[in-house]
Amino acid sequence: MTFDPYGSDVLANFRQQRGPTVLPKVAIEPGLVVEVLATGFVGALTRYANGMIELEDRVGAVRAFPLGSGYLIDGKPVELVKPAPKAPSGPGRTASGSFAVENQRARVALPSRIFVEGRHDAELVERVWGDDLRVEGVVVEYLEGVDDLESIVRDFAPTSGRRVGVLVDHLVPGSKESRIADAVARGPFGRHVLVVGHPFVDIWQAVKPARLGLSAWPVIDRSVEWKHGICEALGWPHKSQADIAMAWKRILSRVDSFADLEPALLGRVEQLIDFVTAD
Repeated sequence: MTFDPYGSDVLANFRQQRGPTVLPKVAIEPGLVVEVLATGFVGALTRYANGMIELEDRVGAVRAFPLGSGYLIDGKPVELVKPAPKAPSGPGRTASGSFAVENQRARVALPSRIFVEGRHDAELVERVWGDDLRVEGVVVEYLEGVDDLESIVRDFAPTSGRRVGVLVDHLVPGSKESRIADAVARGPFGRHVLVVGHPFVDIWQAVKPARLGLSAWPVIDRSVEWKHGICEALGWPHKSQADIAMAWKRILSRVDSFADLEPALLGRVEQLIDFVTAD
């Protein structure tokens, strides 16, 4: 028998190569626990923005990763994708719980103003009530504290058509803030100014502690600067102002709507909006 090396199909015994593996797609949602395949980092999803997800592990460390493949859920590889947009089932709601006004540009600003103590207060009000304020034409400004509130009100010279609402931290009986509020109310512009406040040491406390995985906000000794003390108690960096700014960014990221805030703040902000927009 003669062997012919060219007489048969040389590919006959080759198996067909399989195509690339298609990973199951999993829509991201808050609280989804995933493992990063490349590093072994395991955390719950806390935030998504600009194509990046933030994961927080069980000791509070937060790291950012790109959306896509390279993740495990229950030990199985998956591709993380954005959730499909939900079809509207009725009138939309703003973060404050109000009915959303569709296709309306921001109104020209009213002459009235709402003043808050600091930047963090202004950012929290914007996050929850921003849509409502633009519809009403209300501008929120921050004061960097209320020590000079009397002179600020005097310079503003409010009238019945140009009112001032003020949101104050730690407005409790006997406090410095309560004495300043009383002086403004007794002053020449008192009838056109409304000063209200919440009982919290700082606006940070107006965020429900459960949103940060806490049963309660830590109690800080009065000899310690409150924000630095909070960060230290929670094991967060706290040496510099940049550390404090990052801590606030972390807290603010957990606020999606009025449901994430304490009622003691909600009612006061709504009261101010009503006051400065009243005819």
